[in-house]
This record gives sequence, C-alpha cells and structure tokens, in this order.
Amino acid sequence: MLTRRDCLAALCSIGSVLAPRGALADDYPRRPIRVIVPYAVGGATDTLARLLGMRIEQELKQSFVIDNRGGGASQIGTQAIAAATADGYTIGMIDSAFTINPALFAGKLPYDTRKDFAPISLVATAPLVLVVHASVPAESAQALVALARQKPGRITFALPGLGTPVHLAGEQLRQVAGIEVIYVPYRGAGPSIADLIAGQVQMTFATVPSILEHVRGGRARALGVIGARSPLMPDVPSLDEAGLGGIDAALMFGLVAPAVTPAAIVERLSEAAAVSVTTDPLRTRLVDLGYVAVGSNPRDFRSRIDADITKWTRIIEAGNIQPN
Repeated sequence: MLTRRDCLAALCSIGSVLAPRGALADDYPRRPIRVIVPYAVGGATDTLARLLGMRIEQELKQSFVIDNRGGGASQIGTQAIAAATADGYTIGMIDSAFTINPALFAGKLPYDTRKDFAPISLVATAPLVLVVHASVPAESAQALVALARQKPGRITFALPGLGTPVHLAGEQLRQVAGIEVIYVPYRGAGPSIADLIAGQVQMTFATVPSILEHVRGGRARALGVIGARSPLMPDVPSLDEAGLGGIDAALMFGLVAPAVTPAAIVERLSEAAAVSVTTDPLRTRLVDLGYVAVGSNPRDFRSRIDADITKWTRIIEAGNIQPN
C-alpha cells in the first residue's frame, strides 16, 4: 500500500523532472518562513535559531518566524516539522536530541528520523569541556582517570538530564577510560553546575560559556575539551591531546525540512545558512557564545545524522540507558 509519504515523494520526483533546473528556487521564498524550534524560548537551540534568523533574512529577503513547540524531550516540535507541508515555508532547527532520541526511544518515536526529514545544513557545533571542582586532586584528564580507577564508584558526576549530550559524554568517558562514576541527576544544566561549583559533586561536562567564569575564578578546573581547542579556553587541551581519544559528544545544531521538500529549495536554504554562519558579524558572535560555525551542505549533514544515530545507539546500548 502506498503511504502519503510515498505519493508525495513521487509527485516531487515528477515535478523535479518537468521543472527546469533551479526553477523551483528562482522565486523562493515569496513569503515568511516558519522555523519550528522543539523547545521553549531561551535555550541554546532557540537562541541560535533567532541569531541565524536575523542574519539569514538578509540573504533570503524574507522573515524567519520562530515557532517554539517545546515538550516531550523535543518530540512534539520535531513531529510538527515532519508533518508540515513540504514547500520550504516550514522548516525546523534541531539539536543533538534529534539523533539521540532514535536510540533512547527506540521504536517509540512518532516519526522516522532518517526518512521523515530533509537535512538542510549542520549550522554549528558547540564543544563540551570536562570539568572538576577545584578541590579534586587532578590537574589533567589522565590524572582524573587514574583517580577514578583508584576510587571506583566514588567519583560523583553531575547529570543534567538522562540521555543528554552531557550524559552520553560521561558514558563515552566511562567506557573509553574503563572507569565507574556515580551519576547524580539534576533537572537541567544550571542546577548541576551550581552544585559542582559548591563542591557537592566532583565532575561533569559543560558547555564552555556556562563554566568559563568559574574556571577563570578558580572555582572549577577544566581538564579537556571535546573536539578542537576552544578559542575561549585556548590553554585547555582537547581530550584527544590529553590521551582520551574516542570521546565525541559535541553539541550539534542544524536545519531540517519535511522529507519531500524540493531539492532546489533545500539547496537554496543550505547556501543561505552557510553564508550566514561563516561570515561576520554572525560568525564572530557565534565564537563569542562558544559555538563553532559549520554551514554544511545537505549531503554532508545527512551523513552526520546517520553517523550520530549509529554512534548514540552503540553508546546507549552499551550503557543500558533507559528513558524515564
């Protein structure tokens, strides 16, 4: 039986054959574009969507209207993106939960992450940094691993949410280094970092901007950054440099559209996003906020999505992580 998705895909394929190359994008966009953000106002994904929207409007000569649809571990808003009309006038800003949820909620999502979306662009990433309270007697990532091995199951790790990138970074560290830690759950990053600074817990991963002033003030110690060194913490080595390769849990943020959005429109959006995030003033603003501008093409972003789903599935299964 043909599904609605199959029929729409066939119609779009026919249309792409009949229309001259690029014709679909020649007069696009003709009206404002709605950007669904699957979170409430004020978080990192919402902030990035608004910053990008202000810049990309200059490229496309149309408004970007942010539509916040929070709830359900980002599933409510993400489902709304998948169900939208595939004409390029409704797209979505997603983050790492987009590729974590297929593993965390295996078989229970109201959409198919691989099939129901057209990747537009990996807009930016944001590194996480391994940090400890100032009282922890470890001056390097390797020293922390050695300490955890000496005291198995006694080092506490602040957990800002089940299945979050911070949690999965902790799982990668645990599995790569062969250590055991005690996860201490919190309702969000703010309370978890507050207790780290107060010395109630000993370690966590955090975004660079959220921990930077505490590191500068001597209340926390940064031991290693996931990915490349951060320009905001140039003296802190990457975890690869620190001898802990294989930890890859940087936050990612990207644009997606409903699955059968015409390819020419997807390319137009991708090009506009790339120009927006890789040129000033937005590029510099992103660096100041701890992001790394990317602006990938749709094909590279699809490859990243597929690779991340595979990676998180392996980590979640190895850690036997179950959703609440």
